[in-house]
Amino acid sequence: MRRTPTLLALALALACAGPALAAPPAVLPIGKVQGNGARSAHEGKTVTIEAAVSADLREGLGGIYVQDAGDGDAGTSDGLFVQLPKDQAVQPGQWLRITGTVQELPAGKSDNRLTTLQADKVTAIAARPAPAVTVLQDVPANWEALEGMQVRIAVPLTLAGQDGLSRYGELTAAFGGRLWQPSEVAAAGSPEQAAVIADNARRRIRLDDGSSQRDPRSVPYLAEGTLLRTGAQLTDVQGIVDQRFDGDIRLQLTAPLTVAEAQRPQQPPTVAGGLRIAAFNLENYFNGDGKGGGYPTLRGARTPEQQAAQQAKLVTTIRSLNADVAALMELENDGYGPGSAIDQLVRAINEGQGRDGDWAFVDAGHGPGDNPIRVGIIYRRSKVSPVGRPAVLEREPFGERSRVPMAQAFRMGRKGTPFVVVANHFKSKGCSEASGADADRNDGQGCWNATRVESARLLNSWLQTDPTRSGSKDAVLLGDFNAYAMEDPIRQLAADGWQDAFKLAGVEQPYSYVYNGLTGRLDHALLSPGMAARLKGAAEWHTNADEADEAGYQGRNVPGPWRSSDHDPLLLGFEP
Repeated sequence: MRRTPTLLALALALACAGPALAAPPAVLPIGKVQGNGARSAHEGKTVTIEAAVSADLREGLGGIYVQDAGDGDAGTSDGLFVQLPKDQAVQPGQWLRITGTVQELPAGKSDNRLTTLQADKVTAIAARPAPAVTVLQDVPANWEALEGMQVRIAVPLTLAGQDGLSRYGELTAAFGGRLWQPSEVAAAGSPEQAAVIADNARRRIRLDDGSSQRDPRSVPYLAEGTLLRTGAQLTDVQGIVDQRFDGDIRLQLTAPLTVAEAQRPQQPPTVAGGLRIAAFNLENYFNGDGKGGGYPTLRGARTPEQQAAQQAKLVTTIRSLNADVAALMELENDGYGPGSAIDQLVRAINEGQGRDGDWAFVDAGHGPGDNPIRVGIIYRRSKVSPVGRPAVLEREPFGERSRVPMAQAFRMGRKGTPFVVVANHFKSKGCSEASGADADRNDGQGCWNATRVESARLLNSWLQTDPTRSGSKDAVLLGDFNAYAMEDPIRQLAADGWQDAFKLAGVEQPYSYVYNGLTGRLDHALLSPGMAARLKGAAEWHTNADEADEAGYQGRNVPGPWRSSDHDPLLLGFEP
């Protein structure tokens, strides 16, 4: 008779057999880890993946990117950011088996989250074919489905802005041309403005250096000496799709950029007409105490050497424009005597131009205004003569915040028809101390918009009183209005009858300023009906807005007019 083993015997047998072999962890495709939502369904869970290292960014971003062969679902990403154990050795292209915990890390200031695998165990495995690089022919319908993946953009991108290059090692680029400031092309709060905002967001992409380091000395994706100008074409852009920092779509570049040769406008613009009038924001032209000391200045140059370099660029620009009258902004407000900023600038323009030189400045006696910077007007004595005295509008809102405007009448020759030049610099968009009607309304016009509108109304009313006592109704408003073309202050002046010189001259898409990757105009030339009838042409000289900051006097100081300011100068031609 066969006996049935006792329970004790069974237990002894199992004990002698030793522990059972643990089953290997199931390997998940990265697409299943990422999922097709904003957060992973595996958040907080332990998973295992097998993938190739597509980029090692541990020094710059604290991790690596990996990518696998895909899960067959185009709606899920096949790439992932991984934080490795300390001193783990890996190299690009290597295949790894990684076990770790899925986390959703904050992606900077935005509400976006970065799906991350916090690795606990990493093992090298046999090499497999490299995961395919996704080729983009246009803006993808869903960037989220490409997060962490290697992509190559097969169509040219347009360099839209360089504000972040020296600070963060990043550029702003765009599919399909420049990104326009929404309030440059559409009225605030309008459906058209909303459409521009949405289109900008759809087309914009940041190109990054794979690092969070501030003020990098160089960026690996740019060859030394590369000339970058906003508007340049970038081809074969390749990198890892990422959304960290500000939530914008960005590529952590894995290959050098190919930059189409940027063409600087070497020759200044020409305009028809025998009378030429220019406008130029000097970007804080300060000259210390006027005797070689007093540095660092409140604004602008911090050393005498910087000031000399700045001045050389400004002089080159002003001479090249060959204007007869020029309205200037952001001059140091330090009087008109010997050693004042305007006196030194005019002396520098006249240097080597004859015994006394041709250029002179309009002397308002004081100010105008008490702001650290002011407007000014300079002119060529051989071409025009002042008619009467200058007039200034020292009433609020001009004064403490907005710079005081100055008007001067001129005539060309003894019998020329008088005309009035008005130099302006309205309150900037910064929000310091702004409240009430001047607070940011989130309509794209920034802070102090109400003050700028009131400035426009008061300026128009003042000019109706003939403040120069010249009797002339021909006038041109020039300067930095700190408002884009479709914002309320410019629309107010248009409603009062002032006409845009560039629109009248048929200039397509004029611009003078690039900020945060958006192109537009803060600088305007607005004409009375009489002056509009005399207009023969209008042009901008794009020596500044498209240039990198480092080309200026505080950087590499590239010889010539390049980045002499952050604003482009304007040039108008009129019948005398």
